[in-house]
Amino acid sequence: MEALLQHEQGGCQDIDFQGEHLILDCSACVFWPDEKTLMVADIHMEKGSSFASKGTFLPPYDTGESLIRLGAALNAWKPKRVISLGDSFHDDTGASRLSDSYVEMLESLMRGREWIWIGGNHDPSPPAGLGGLHSTELCAGPFVFRHQPVSGIATGEIAGHLHPSARIKRRGKSVRRNCFAGDGERLIVPAFGAYTGGLSLKHEAFEGLFDWNKLKAWMIGRETIFEIAGRQLVG
Repeated sequence: MEALLQHEQGGCQDIDFQGEHLILDCSACVFWPDEKTLMVADIHMEKGSSFASKGTFLPPYDTGESLIRLGAALNAWKPKRVISLGDSFHDDTGASRLSDSYVEMLESLMRGREWIWIGGNHDPSPPAGLGGLHSTELCAGPFVFRHQPVSGIATGEIAGHLHPSARIKRRGKSVRRNCFAGDGERLIVPAFGAYTGGLSLKHEAFEGLFDWNKLKAWMIGRETIFEIAGRQLVG
């Protein structure tokens, strides 16, 4: 990937969004330094157990892997507040299927922090047996945090749901990576979960959400964020 992409930025990317300094991290989270707030989207905990209940087997390790990665991000940024932007669980009863060890892991991550669960389309209800606050959306500073981006202009919106990914082509080779996507008005955060894929920014689901003349995709490498102009993306 590094041989194909340009604009190497290091392990994280500082951006100005709506007059606020945000940091995009390779772990697929966003940190708001002035408010000591960490944002993640679409963790989809207990996706494996949800699929198993419907007769489709997935290795049951997604929740543990996601919690380990989330713990690493919390240790790195030491936020006082965490906003989980919906679909934290793969379905509305996912929290009730957490093993005791996973409950202990999650509670240890939540301890001493304000924790806000934004309701998603997969998990609209508060997670059973867990603390934290629950809301359909949250306004803080110039931002509106919600799970699913609304249609049309939504100045200051930070959302998840669409699992954005981007693809570029260089010298006959192409690479696709999950990404952050924004045009200065709206920011869509990539999926954090271990078993979550990505949806191309060229997909019709993104139609009307961005000004493509201003769109940037911050593609996630192994240890690097790459800033790519929207006009350079391919389907």
